[in-house]
Amino acid sequence: VQLVESGGGLVRPGGSLRLSCAYSGDSYSRNCMKWFRQAPGEEREGVAAIYTTTGKTYYNPDVKGRFTISLDNAKNTVYLEMNNLKPEDTAMYYCASDVLAGIQDPPSNFKYWGHGTQVTVS
Repeated sequence: VQLVESGGGLVRPGGSLRLSCAYSGDSYSRNCMKWFRQAPGEEREGVAAIYTTTGKTYYNPDVKGRFTISLDNAKNTVYLEMNNLKPEDTAMYYCASDVLAGIQDPPSNFKYWGHGTQVTVS
């Protein structure tokens, strides 16, 4: 299983970015796919998640209404559309997947991880 994130960058407050997470490997291990983020000196926190079989989603209250997670099964890609970005959204964003994890589960419950993509809002 391999996860590759892309789409990060530098954006002004109020701007938008779309992150992508390309997935390769067995389909079972992507039952739950989740975006996490980690700012310097902070713990890794969940941002948004999706069950790839049911489409059920979860959002961190801090991003709800601004971020949207979506799935393109044909492209084996999960997206995170981020609008109205704020300086506090600045972090390294990671994509993770697991067969058993739930959409509200912590990072420790996810087996597969990408290397991350940096988002800077300034």
